Amino acid sequence: MDGWVGAWTGGRRAVHIGNVADFNEQFLDGDERRRDARRLRRAHHYAGLAVAYGPDPAALVLPAEVDRAWIDLLARELDWGPVESYTGIAPGTTVARALAARPALAGRLAGAPGPVLHWGRTPDQGDGPELAAVRRYESKAAAHELFTALAPGHPGVRVPRQEHADGPRRAARRLSARAARGLTTVLKSPHGVGGYGTAVITPQDVLAAGGARALLRRLVREDVLPPGGELLVEEYVDGGPAGSGRLRDLTFDAVIGADGRVHPVGVGEMAVDGTRYQGVTVGPGVVPPGAAAVAGRFGLAVGERLAAAGHRGWYDVDFVTDRERRLAPTEANLRLTGPAAAFVLRHRLDEVRGPGHLVRTLDAMPLGARLSQEALFGHLERLRPRCARLGASVLPLIVTACYEPEPYVGLALAARSTEALDAAQALLGAAHHALGRMFEALR
Repeated sequence: MDGWVGAWTGGRRAVHIGNVADFNEQFLDGDERRRDARRLRRAHHYAGLAVAYGPDPAALVLPAEVDRAWIDLLARELDWGPVESYTGIAPGTTVARALAARPALAGRLAGAPGPVLHWGRTPDQGDGPELAAVRRYESKAAAHELFTALAPGHPGVRVPRQEHADGPRRAARRLSARAARGLTTVLKSPHGVGGYGTAVITPQDVLAAGGARALLRRLVREDVLPPGGELLVEEYVDGGPAGSGRLRDLTFDAVIGADGRVHPVGVGEMAVDGTRYQGVTVGPGVVPPGAAAVAGRFGLAVGERLAAAGHRGWYDVDFVTDRERRLAPTEANLRLTGPAAAFVLRHRLDEVRGPGHLVRTLDAMPLGARLSQEALFGHLERLRPRCARLGASVLPLIVTACYEPEPYVGLALAARSTEALDAAQALLGAAHHALGRMFEALR
């Protein structure tokens, strides 16, 4: 089998292990791990994307408890074979520690005939060049150095300027100096994920907070930035006025095969709220050919360097666009990503239903009311036929956050036009809002 699917799974059914929290934890110090219960829970919810790590899962291992009805629904929609399911195995801990306590299950998974797919490389999978590459280039500072080295050979790519600050005081001084010049700044933790550890700060923000140091203390209290440690002070890339079909956030995804060859997967348009990733749309015509070509050439060049450093498996490069529509690379992720789920689902749907699908993921769609998984299933089952009449299929991916204090659900929508995707998204949003109003009236 040629292409990225051959490099990723060899066309075989795979074991999907939702070790999102394990991957994130390797970049935290001991104090952060001890106080990180809330972030652990969020990572366990996000691990629901493990259902879409590959086109045809043989087994799913999820840290949070998932009702079997969800897996059966996806199996029907995506024409999977029988799927073994091991869910709820890691309440309050990581998947690696949970599997270490269940050696029989760990042995069964390791002995599966197909590949074992993880969110990303972690120390429990062994040391070596693959882990070293992850540890190096998951740093936004190291990725920036790589982007800077490659950019001169890539017209249409510009790299934002970046400075290192070895602690909050130095970061505050640099932030103050930039604010005095009227400049907006992006502050980044070297290993932030999903928008955590990144803040866009305007001069007005600094003034309103009573100074840069007070603003940084507030961002730490609000769990936007980590306490202490290195921060990266980066130029803000102004994309110009929103709307009018302007692209802002793009991603290029690819797979590095066991032989070190890079296999492109595709380019998608991400939805980002502030600094937080919300989802992506992938498929034919979503990204204009010119922008896709620039992202693809640069992303492949990045992949060749990552491969030379020892990385194998999935990676992506994320971009923002400036006013001249040049692409500014912002980070590399040496792991599966939120967009990876959309690309995998698009491939599977094209395979079993015919080509031409667009897929949009909505990773954290507010529900408006706290629901059990059973009630959420019934709610979405009532909406799925209405979306189908609009030409869109609804595929539930993240279903364990429906009883959080601020409940949400992660969905994928599939259709053959952006108009159908937009209509289905609007229908779901209105239905969730109505659900909230109904529960509010019952109180």
